[in-house]
Amino acid sequence: MTVLLQISDPHFGTERAEVVAALQRLVQQQRPDILLLSGDITQRATRPQFNAARAFVDGLDVPTVLALPGNHDIPLFNPVARLLRPYANYRRAFGTALENEFENEDVLLLTLNTTRWYRHIDGELSDRQIDRVAARLRRSSCARWRIVVTHQPLATPSAEEAHDLLHGHEKAVRCWGEAGADVIMGGHIHLPYVLAMHQRQPMLPSPLWVVQAGTALSDRVRAGAPNSVNLLRIDGAATAARQLQVERWDYDASRHCFECVDSDDLNTTCEPSATVPPA
Repeated sequence: MTVLLQISDPHFGTERAEVVAALQRLVQQQRPDILLLSGDITQRATRPQFNAARAFVDGLDVPTVLALPGNHDIPLFNPVARLLRPYANYRRAFGTALENEFENEDVLLLTLNTTRWYRHIDGELSDRQIDRVAARLRRSSCARWRIVVTHQPLATPSAEEAHDLLHGHEKAVRCWGEAGADVIMGGHIHLPYVLAMHQRQPMLPSPLWVVQAGTALSDRVRAGAPNSVNLLRIDGAATAARQLQVERWDYDASRHCFECVDSDDLNTTCEPSATVPPA
């Protein structure tokens, strides 16, 4: 089993100290194998905010850390930096790569940069990104859970949030679903939810879920959605059955801790014919 902790939209610069401490305790208790930072790591992409985020991540001591930028992680009020060096502070803290890949016996994780210097809030997927990820998914064994991570969502629970959808979301869902993606993760709108896309779009050839996270640490919470993180417990397929449990952990202000408030079982099977050998 592989345990993945998704921390999204911590917005360092607006973080709540008591929530930071509670999340540190949760990590000590759960001991995740992978820490996934799915964007908006900072509030204004300043060097001190990235330094605080990096120190927080280092203090968690999780063996594997994967990060991707969100729209708040490129400068807003410095147009020269936004145009010429939009990721300078991000790269100084989290490395030069804006997109990453991780693979073990349970999971293939592909992270994508959906920010653009010319877009303020919206995210975008290029045809090249979509096609490249689809090709990589096809080369992966279905014995692993195949997870793609973006910052902005590819699906929302209602039309109210539809303006936040990624540009290119329709093609991405279709192409990645056909290529064997199991889960697409994200953040951005500070609203945690799990959506079964194969129920919304019956033409998809196999189950595909969207898993979104709330804001982990910041004071930028939505009504009815406190600070929260996701824990994924991932079992690949030693046999045909695969199991993945998505746990939503919310911060309880009265108890000063994160508590598991919801759990979704995303079980599916691996058909041998779905495994495509590497090219």
